[in-house]
Amino acid sequence: MEFLRPGTWDEALAAKAEYPTALPISGGTDVMVEMNFDVHRPSAILDLNRITELTEWSNDGDVVRLGASVPYTRIIDELSGPLPGLALASHTVGSPQIRNRGGVGGNLGGASPAGDAHPALLAAGRDVFVEATSVRGTRMIPIDEFYVGVKRNSLEQDELIRAVHIPVADGPQQFSKIGTRNAMVIAVCAFGFALHPKNGTVGTGIGSAAPTPRRAVEAEEYLQGVLAERGLWESGDLLGAEVIQQFGELVKAAASPIDDVRGTADYRRHSLAVMARRTLTWTWNDYSKQIRSAA
Repeated sequence: MEFLRPGTWDEALAAKAEYPTALPISGGTDVMVEMNFDVHRPSAILDLNRITELTEWSNDGDVVRLGASVPYTRIIDELSGPLPGLALASHTVGSPQIRNRGGVGGNLGGASPAGDAHPALLAAGRDVFVEATSVRGTRMIPIDEFYVGVKRNSLEQDELIRAVHIPVADGPQQFSKIGTRNAMVIAVCAFGFALHPKNGTVGTGIGSAAPTPRRAVEAEEYLQGVLAERGLWESGDLLGAEVIQQFGELVKAAASPIDDVRGTADYRRHSLAVMARRTLTWTWNDYSKQIRSAA
């Protein structure tokens, strides 16, 4: 096995071009587990730990550019304001040691349906982009086009994830996860939700309940229609039990889970409906308080 350790980003891109099957590693929280259990034995490892720019983030007021290797601990500590949904999801990742090492780039690279960052990124809006770079140039891949199959993404073989571009939250966001215990657990299923009052949309993200992370598109369209038709964005009035219930059912219908060792398909569907109702209730209560305070 080749071990490649570039010192700069340009050297990393050159190494990836020369060894396109090389497996990038930064936090290593997933890669090392698979290697230790001989699940995956790559021909080469591309160690990105010396590339300091991958651990940096910036915020221009509208968009956060999040380096691929910014650890979850720093997302929690430094970005809970502009990226509340992703910060909440980061709280649920593994143990403190894993949160100190792992980052969103690794979640995206692995593209596991159970990755904790995915529902939050999807819910953050359709203007989330993955910055993929190679010696040929840079592509900005919309998050909706990034996941293409079970543990498969749309990266070309010579591309590396440099950063993720995420809109700064303009409304409340939530994240919910079901697991067999509170820590060190892979999600049985997960759900991300966000309100985007500036453009009158809502965002959803389903995790661990389909071949890829996905949105509940019909649920989003239904709720957006209700909020617009009833003038609720302006008033902040109660949604009503029937709206919350219908939203949960539409989220449930958007999933296509399987039975596995962590849970049954029926349990995942039921859990998603419950999480959808709860996260909608929590975020709408927060939004209503904001409207009343502004008035």
